[in-house]
Amino acid sequence: MKTSNNTILITGGTSGIGFELATQFVQLGNTVIITGRDAARLAVAQKKLPEVHTVQSDVSDPKAIPLLFDKVTKDFPGLNMLINNAGIMRTINLHNTGGDAGGDLSDITREIETNLSGLVRMVKQFLPHLKSQENAAIVNVSSGLAFIPFPISPVYCATKAGVHSFTQSLRVQLKNTRIKVLELAPPATETPLLTGDFHPDDMKGISVMSVAKMVGQAIQGLRKDQLEIRPGLSNVLKLMSRIAPQFMLNQLSKPVDRMLAT
Repeated sequence: MKTSNNTILITGGTSGIGFELATQFVQLGNTVIITGRDAARLAVAQKKLPEVHTVQSDVSDPKAIPLLFDKVTKDFPGLNMLINNAGIMRTINLHNTGGDAGGDLSDITREIETNLSGLVRMVKQFLPHLKSQENAAIVNVSSGLAFIPFPISPVYCATKAGVHSFTQSLRVQLKNTRIKVLELAPPATETPLLTGDFHPDDMKGISVMSVAKMVGQAIQGLRKDQLEIRPGLSNVLKLMSRIAPQFMLNQLSKPVDRMLAT
């Protein structure tokens, strides 16, 4: 697929992978719109990258998505690429109750609403518009942890496995359209998502990829129409999920002992 002269909507674009995607796509000559929940963070992102367009919107809110659609398609009728990037990742001890992360029934599904339900709703909402474009693409951001879970983040990993499965089904259902359906499965990447909720010991032995390098490889994969883009260690996780899944699960389970001890 072409990686220039597109009009691209990126959810969760104020930091991390989303902001780096916006940066590199702007440099390639695309019109880029990013969304985020926080108006202040959107303002900071636009100050850093003046060429980007911003819209405050929360993909976890079903009522916000039609409003986002109306605004974006009115202001940018040439929109032809949707990158579903918005996501949250938390450590969750399923033994916890009360005010701890995941401690009550309303909080435990936060990642599902943003990472999976929001993505599915965005696809459903924007699909008719994308079908009307001469060339279009949907890029769903999953994770290397879609293939083997990191058990201290059980809900996050479940959502990314869901994104992987949904993307495969979506690709089959859209096979007779002009829309390309691609999946980006990042490895551990140097972003606020990874560093915000984790103890330093949780990341021992895990190689973390720079966000600029990861996005650069992702764009190369898009150019090649690589349906499942797995930069860095994500490729290893996919391979090991086939040949030694229990060994890899055991390796990624080590931080659970620290979690349970606290």
